[in-house]
Amino acid sequence: MIIKKLAVGPIMANCFIVGCEQTKAAAVIDPGDEADRILLALADAKLTVKQIINTHGHFDHVGANKRMKAATGAPILIHALDAPMLSMLARSAAAWGMSAEDSPAPDRFLDEGDLIEIGSLRLQVIHTPGHTPGGVSLLADSCLFVGDTLFAGSVGRTDFPGGDFAALKSSIQRKLFTLDDAVQVFTGHGPETTIGEEKRHNPFVGLGA
Repeated sequence: MIIKKLAVGPIMANCFIVGCEQTKAAAVIDPGDEADRILLALADAKLTVKQIINTHGHFDHVGANKRMKAATGAPILIHALDAPMLSMLARSAAAWGMSAEDSPAPDRFLDEGDLIEIGSLRLQVIHTPGHTPGGVSLLADSCLFVGDTLFAGSVGRTDFPGGDFAALKSSIQRKLFTLDDAVQVFTGHGPETTIGEEKRHNPFVGLGA
């Protein structure tokens, strides 16, 4: 599996390029900004985008949807509960003194248990609401892409519209923490971590929380 990480935009959201080594097919997870930079990274790796995947609908993770779709023709995938946010990105960004383009409508809705094919790779969709109602995490082998659900030593904010801390804690403890401790967690902001590390030491949702 090919994994490339780019921290994009003024909020430094992590965008991940996930590619199949055999076929050079790729998915772009959370293209929040800087579409040209993402496209250059894809070209350098000789990867072809087959899907644009949004872990959730906040503008800092999906702000480059429009330009990425225009450049690649790849479909946009998001959970149905977060899809309405895609038409309100400019307004949401403006509230933070930033700019973003509204996204095209999604081409496919994601839900629990779905499999996304990337060449010979399979990404399993895990619905992890809490940060947003339609937040999803994506599991491929021992790699987990969680958006803003879980961070190294922290969790996603739940004080935005649609946020729910009880739901977030349940998503993490009942779904993500059932995975093997060695699973590497690729977060929406900041450094990577592991399931085992967060189970033991995360003060918000760890075993002692």
